[in-house]
Amino acid sequence: MPMHERIIPYLERAGLYHLARLNSQWFWLDEPMVSAFIERWRPETHTFHMPFGECTVTLQDVAFQLGLPVDGEAVSGCLGEFETYMEGGRPAWEWFSVLPPDANEETVRIYARAYIMMLLSTQLFGDKSANRVHIQWLPFVVNLDDMERYSWGSAALAWLYRCMCRVANRNVTNLAGPLQLL
Repeated sequence: MPMHERIIPYLERAGLYHLARLNSQWFWLDEPMVSAFIERWRPETHTFHMPFGECTVTLQDVAFQLGLPVDGEAVSGCLGEFETYMEGGRPAWEWFSVLPPDANEETVRIYARAYIMMLLSTQLFGDKSANRVHIQWLPFVVNLDDMERYSWGSAALAWLYRCMCRVANRNVTNLAGPLQLL
């Protein structure tokens, strides 16, 4: 999904513009390195046990690498009834592939919300399928001006820890989460 220049102000207000810029020039995932980290992950301390000592991914790492806000309100749970936001279907990304040149401001906001949903669902809080957008993020993007008050960095770090613990504790083969932090 391309990032149109008219949605940039909304991404900036939400505190997600840096992440969106990274999305357009993403990262190369070194799978053997990630596997080595997974083998050394200790869920009880949320640290990697390395030959030279313990290390971990911190909020400072999240803020520096992804440019996400780490101060603010917690991102947690479902904030409302999903039925009030969805009326008989689910959006397809193809609907948002090109912002019409004559789009009014409300249409631009809709595209900004769709882009932010894509960022949250794929770059920060992705699942193993890597192709679904979880509707739990919809209540957070309803009011774009309120998004900046949330600590997206804290939520991303918590999700990474959770995903790492799942892989370390179970016979899970696919790792999800913001792996660019590793």
